[in-house]
Amino acid sequence: MTEAAAIGVSGLSHWYGTRQALDNLQFDISKGEIFGVLGPNGGGKTTLFRVLSTLLPVQQGQVQVCGLDVARNPAAVRALIGVTFQSPSLDRKLTVLENLRHQGHLYGLSGQPLRLRMDELLQQFGLNDRRHDLTETLSGGMQRRVEIAKGLLHEPRILLLDEPSTGLDPGARIDLWQFLEQLRQERQVTVVVTTHLMDEAERCDRLVILDTGRLVAHGTPAELRSSIGGDCVTIQCAAPDDLALRIDARFRVSARVMGQQLRVEVPAGHEFLRNAVAEFGGEIEQVTLGKPTLEDVFVARTGHRFWNA
Repeated sequence: MTEAAAIGVSGLSHWYGTRQALDNLQFDISKGEIFGVLGPNGGGKTTLFRVLSTLLPVQQGQVQVCGLDVARNPAAVRALIGVTFQSPSLDRKLTVLENLRHQGHLYGLSGQPLRLRMDELLQQFGLNDRRHDLTETLSGGMQRRVEIAKGLLHEPRILLLDEPSTGLDPGARIDLWQFLEQLRQERQVTVVVTTHLMDEAERCDRLVILDTGRLVAHGTPAELRSSIGGDCVTIQCAAPDDLALRIDARFRVSARVMGQQLRVEVPAGHEFLRNAVAEFGGEIEQVTLGKPTLEDVFVARTGHRFWNA
């Protein structure tokens, strides 16, 4: 773990019985950055989140948070992190203020310091005029704000968010990410986000991509996209296995078969597409050409689609 790292993960593995959920993960998260953990369902995101938040023990490897070993100092680590879970944790029959007050008591806050901190967060999150409203009357976006305010009540240095956009409409998602950027800039809080959404991963400073517990990619979104090294061509056809062999023989490029589609990564996609249609046009039902995306990175590193993982 480097001195500038807020979180250091080294050789982290985890099992549920005989099933391995995390496989020798290793990466650092820098102080003050928005860091993403991208992966499909079953990729290992939730297990990693639970280890980072001290809800699961470190079975193998090492995890450090602000220089503290999570296995040896879990209580001290909890004081440094704020956690917002995917599942709602608000008491819907309590007001916004009551939810915050009870959260503060859990962290030993009370009296004027707690009142001042609640006032500050209510103002910051645009909830001041809703402080006495039952949380069940709030919109999904506002409830998510209350969830994050709870996680920030004790002024943590790191905020862990598990699928923070769950249940939010597009407008509320935009508001959420604008706030996370503001939080990073104004308070230098390190934000760690697990997500299965490509557009959210694009907003992160850096990210790791997980697949079946393995780290398959690590870097900035731009670095990961540029690692593809060209354009991505997708070809829909009736006999993809046969066509893949003939494309390889004719153009000396590797075509990956994915269901009824072929996926080809080439430097000049428009030229390859023109030649492929001229050569095999009678067999090609549909084609798409585009610049690499994070999903293309996932496919290139794993050999299968993100959503079929």
